[in-house]
Amino acid sequence: MELPAPPLSDIIALWPEIVLTAAGCLILLFDIVTNREQKRTLGWFTLWVCVGVLILMYFIPAPGTSIFSGMFLADGYATFFRALFLMSTALTVLISLRHLDDEQSQHGEYYALLLFAAVGMMCMAGGGDLITIYLGLELMSLSTYVLAGFIRRDVASTEAAVKYFLMGAFTSGILLYGLAILYGLTGTTSLEGVAQGLAGQSMDNPALLLAVVFVVAGFGFKVAAVPFHMWAPDAYEGAPTSVTAYMSSAVKAAAFAGLARVFIMAMFPTAEHWAALWGVIAALTMILGNVVAIAQTSLKRMLAYSSISHAGYVLLGIIAATADGMKEIGLSSAMFYVFVYTFTTMGTFSMIILLSHRGFHGDQIADFAGLQRTHPMQSLVYVVFFLSLAGIPPTAGFVGKLLVFRAAIEGGFVVLAIIGVLTSAIAAYYYFMVVKTMFMDERMAPAPELSNSRSLAVGLIVMVAATVLLGIFPNVLIKFAEQAIQGF
Repeated sequence: MELPAPPLSDIIALWPEIVLTAAGCLILLFDIVTNREQKRTLGWFTLWVCVGVLILMYFIPAPGTSIFSGMFLADGYATFFRALFLMSTALTVLISLRHLDDEQSQHGEYYALLLFAAVGMMCMAGGGDLITIYLGLELMSLSTYVLAGFIRRDVASTEAAVKYFLMGAFTSGILLYGLAILYGLTGTTSLEGVAQGLAGQSMDNPALLLAVVFVVAGFGFKVAAVPFHMWAPDAYEGAPTSVTAYMSSAVKAAAFAGLARVFIMAMFPTAEHWAALWGVIAALTMILGNVVAIAQTSLKRMLAYSSISHAGYVLLGIIAATADGMKEIGLSSAMFYVFVYTFTTMGTFSMIILLSHRGFHGDQIADFAGLQRTHPMQSLVYVVFFLSLAGIPPTAGFVGKLLVFRAAIEGGFVVLAIIGVLTSAIAAYYYFMVVKTMFMDERMAPAPELSNSRSLAVGLIVMVAATVLLGIFPNVLIKFAEQAIQGF
């Protein structure tokens, strides 16, 4: 049997994924012949690859067609998330360069794994088939499992990786089982074909009900939504802080990108049923994530529960998209929220790295006591990130919450919007507890020495600039998101 070669146009449409894969393989090869003092050059190579691909994407727009027999959709939606993943990967490299030196874990495979994870994320965002989305998810997940335990001599890092892997493998099996049932019910794995196959089916079918529950559970784990959130606090706390920043931003964004493809494109005919299930999950996620975060003394665990709660806010946009005439408004609001949340949450974890220097790990809230007196500019930057997470103007986080709350209200999900507003007030309390610690508490120990990494400083400047500018001028990103989902 002869398999026909794919058209050259299909291969060209996948050029960003091909370039990142080739770059990751080259890093693994050069890592063998690069001595320890030169490992940082592999990080700079990774950074410039991401920046170069991002710039070229502007001049080589996506063709907007399905390729490889519909397995991949090179449309505006894929382009939107491609850009986000490239930015988050580049920022992760910037905040990792000096951090890995301090942890004595500067190895080339770290950067290769970041690139392979980014390729998996792009496959999830551009997947036009259940198989493509699942393969992308597994490529992203396997790379992230290894990154979570990258500091091998650190027991907490190893424990985080094992917990993340065991829970991830279990829920990946559940997700795959749900996708397999969908294939059995519709006879196809194409998203468009699944939607057509589900159009005439009733939820009275127990197999369809089981498929919905399993797929919701699988994606619920990936976005760390309640009650599938158990892994997040331990994994976020134990993983290297630069990896935690990547997991809480890019990995979560990729999970939402795949979630929207599956539920909004493939399973939309059953939306009235799974929207109710996601609505309950969103409410529990917003409430539990914010309430439990109050009791945390570890900043990384507090931000982990904060990340859980933000998954609930993004779900508001996905749920709102199921209402009549609300698909574009709901989905674009969720996309805007995910985009700005990526910069903000990476900024909060980067500030922890700023305090992690020469064996000192600034991951406790008490470590920031009196920081404003010794480092006023850095404290002000942290306040900006917390303002955005709390949804206070003029930051991008305020616009993001405004958009998802508006979408929920216009879609008829008023109760969820009210829960979102009330839990945002709870979130403001524990965010400003950290601000109060920085500005009002007395420091008993000597002031910590901040990392003098120039790459980290550049990354923080980019993140705080994006957080402020997208709050003042949000229309650029809003229009980008709206154009990305045309024909979704």
